[in-house]
Amino acid sequence: MSEEARLSRVDPASAPDEVRPTFDAYIAERGKVPNLYRVAAHSPTIASRLAALQSAVMGPGDVPVLLKELLSTRVSHINLCDY
Repeated sequence: MSEEARLSRVDPASAPDEVRPTFDAYIAERGKVPNLYRVAAHSPTIASRLAALQSAVMGPGDVPVLLKELLSTRVSHINLCDY
């Protein structure tokens, strides 16, 4: 069963100037922009705050970054959703 997206994803090639640095950073780090950020880019304010939250939660801290990534992947798997 395939579901149609309710919200479109902003094409990284035509992203608003306000989100371009975030998109470029994701492309450099991961090779692509995660869909969540492509949807959030319709509102640059939301996209920038979401990126700041992601950085605060998943960035360096008391818990190693690699463990955070592993946990994110596992939680996604448990919930039957793509990471």
